[in-house]
Amino acid sequence: MRGINLARTVTLSGAVIAAAAPSPAAKSIVPYIEVQQAALVDLTGDGDVLTYTALAAGVDASINTRRAQGTLSYRYERRIPWNNDTPDQSIHTGLARGSLQLVPDMLTLDAGAIATRARSDIRGSAPVFFVGNTDNITQVYGGYIGPTLNTRVGPVEVGANYRFGYARAESNESFALAPGQQRLDTFHDATSHSINASVGMPSGRFPFGWTVTGGYTREDAGQLDQRFAAKYVRGELVVPVSRTLALTAGLGYEDLESSERAPLRDASGFPVVNSRGRYVTDTSSPRLLSYDQDGLIYDAGVIWRPNRRTTLIARVGHRYGGTTVVGSLDWRMTRNSGLQVNVYDGIESFGRSLTRGLNSIPTGFELQRNPLVDNLNGCIFGTTPGTGGCLDNAFQSLTTANFRARGVNALYTLAYGKWTFGAGGSYTNRKYLAPVQGNLFSLNGVRDESWELQANASRILNPRSTVNGALFANWYDSGIAGAGAVSSLGATASYYHTFGRRLTGQASAGVYTFDSTDFDAQAAAQLLFGLRYQF
Repeated sequence: MRGINLARTVTLSGAVIAAAAPSPAAKSIVPYIEVQQAALVDLTGDGDVLTYTALAAGVDASINTRRAQGTLSYRYERRIPWNNDTPDQSIHTGLARGSLQLVPDMLTLDAGAIATRARSDIRGSAPVFFVGNTDNITQVYGGYIGPTLNTRVGPVEVGANYRFGYARAESNESFALAPGQQRLDTFHDATSHSINASVGMPSGRFPFGWTVTGGYTREDAGQLDQRFAAKYVRGELVVPVSRTLALTAGLGYEDLESSERAPLRDASGFPVVNSRGRYVTDTSSPRLLSYDQDGLIYDAGVIWRPNRRTTLIARVGHRYGGTTVVGSLDWRMTRNSGLQVNVYDGIESFGRSLTRGLNSIPTGFELQRNPLVDNLNGCIFGTTPGTGGCLDNAFQSLTTANFRARGVNALYTLAYGKWTFGAGGSYTNRKYLAPVQGNLFSLNGVRDESWELQANASRILNPRSTVNGALFANWYDSGIAGAGAVSSLGATASYYHTFGRRLTGQASAGVYTFDSTDFDAQAAAQLLFGLRYQF
């Protein structure tokens, strides 16, 4: 089996690697309007039926030229229930990811953005059809932008990147918790800045490749004047032992700190909350440390790349005061199928996790919107088989606290004739980092975890008709004493038929069930018919 230069593959690990050369130029902008009629049937309890009309407008766009690549899909939907007791709903869902070469093959501007709805509290309900009773659901917005530099100075390769990130969540106070459970402070907004730089050389001039990287991250959250700062420097050696296998080792120093102020308390000693249910900051409070860690970091591992379609990286080391295990697998199995696996370990927050998740999504992605499940919280599949990114880690719950996140996510895609398949899954374990403040409930040391699985399939029946289906399952455990586990399971199917060039009809049906040890199980079915007109 033919090998490749392994050291060059991993040089400049601190910089973002430039994307492969784009395919022939292509541009597409497709705006549309849509009307839908739907009914949601409660399969438990008294069997209520909620009927609503949805009016929507959106746009799907993509560009792929020598200097610009990107995909955008945005939709605004207004849901009008026939039952006057249920309020109208306005829903924004969208995803965008783009890259523009400011200086060809040297300086690139990258950006990404998302609008979706997500669960607020990991202990609360886990609805799938976000219709009618939307307990524990809130609207979320996020995005990032920044330049990436990749160049050479003689034999030395130089890389750098900067990212500005922003995340915001609307408040949600209407969901129920089990008796004895305390409400947690809810995430509002956060801004972050991250800069990384690296210099290095591949093997050739020396019998090993080397890289020196350094970086700084700062995040400021609106709740309780929360602040996170991290800086690091690290050196890495890559020693090829064959044309397909290399050993790697790294050594460096890192300093991380997270702090916040105390909430204002009333005369009885309870935290004061504002009209949106969030804690009010005591501006006279000194900063309270929630995490303070500095010292040497080190790791060792292997890099295996038997061909240009397969790369496996695995590292074990010491960081964050303990053992860390990280790795990745990118396997382009065939021309039409691929597998991607990522094992991670890091100090994160909701805002930083969302920025990293958006950055992992390729500029070319397939966003197959499910008309019954209007969220973007799972895995996003790239147009190239085996590429994509998963957002499950970020959306496990919208906590204000920082946490150590460890987990794995994987996605697989396959195109076979008229069939297209996609499957994704993730496991996330978080250990929260928060100050302990007397009788105020603290998440410090609490561990929560979740499993999330999804599978999609689509088939072209004829030039005018397509059918697709989706399966999804989720399980959440908050780790808070007295809180039970939460799970949900569901399936949907849709049929699309095109009339002429611009009009498309659709029919969709789905069923889901939600269960919790703290509440009665719920089950619902939904049926939807709609017409879309493309301009």
